[in-house]
Amino acid sequence: MYLSVVTATAFVLGGGGLLGAAEAGMARALLEAGVVPDLICGTSIGAINGAALAAEPTPAGATALLTTWKQLAADNVLGGSLVGRVVELVRSGTSLHGTDALRQLLADRLPVRTFEQLAVPFECVAASIEHAREHWFGSGDLLDAVLASCALPGVFPPVEIDDEHFFDGGLVNSIPLDRAVRHGATTVWVLHVGHVEENLTTPRFPWEVGFVAFEIARRHRFHTDLSRIPEGVEVHVLPSGQPHRRAATWSNLRYRDSSRISRRAEDAYAATKAYLAELG
Repeated sequence: MYLSVVTATAFVLGGGGLLGAAEAGMARALLEAGVVPDLICGTSIGAINGAALAAEPTPAGATALLTTWKQLAADNVLGGSLVGRVVELVRSGTSLHGTDALRQLLADRLPVRTFEQLAVPFECVAASIEHAREHWFGSGDLLDAVLASCALPGVFPPVEIDDEHFFDGGLVNSIPLDRAVRHGATTVWVLHVGHVEENLTTPRFPWEVGFVAFEIARRHRFHTDLSRIPEGVEVHVLPSGQPHRRAATWSNLRYRDSSRISRRAEDAYAATKAYLAELG
């Protein structure tokens, strides 16, 4: 669809909430090393990162993402006080936040409004409610598509596009490796938040059951895609720089916690630089 070159480099950006700042660090290291994508595919928070990088695929563009991350965690984007979130839940019936503040942030930060205006071809995925399957966006309005890909159930309301409603793309394809391969990419750089590096263990408490079940589902898709990589395609799953530890459960609810943003980006940047140095 997009690619007409024999050898193509793709960036694949996964979901993971505010921990997605790690992807900005990874992207900065890649771009500083002269690794420039011919195609970018993103899911959920990776759709925000992917759109920004597709608009400005430079080290400066990756660095600018960190400012966007800090704004994402600000009260004016994620709904302000507890009272304000309860009011929004009562009003909407299904979500803690509306999408107006996030839409405005994207409008302020993204220099273009359509996929066709991006410097690098970009696609993002969302979960169609009516069809119960993944839906890819790669043309037309950019803001609506990114908002659909980021519509985390219970946090944001579904996004309506052309009489169809969409939830977060992480529900159906949390790290869209297969999409890049199907487009003909021969070198794929996987940028992620670090969840796939964490150790899953048997749930100990009732509230851990759902988190572990979802993590099994999302990792199963990714590992299956990895096992099906055709000969001649090189995949690099970049390191996040985080210690290998037991997967978090309760902390996943802290989607407004901005305290780890800068550290995650810096750790991922350093780890990716070291990884690239080892590759030579």
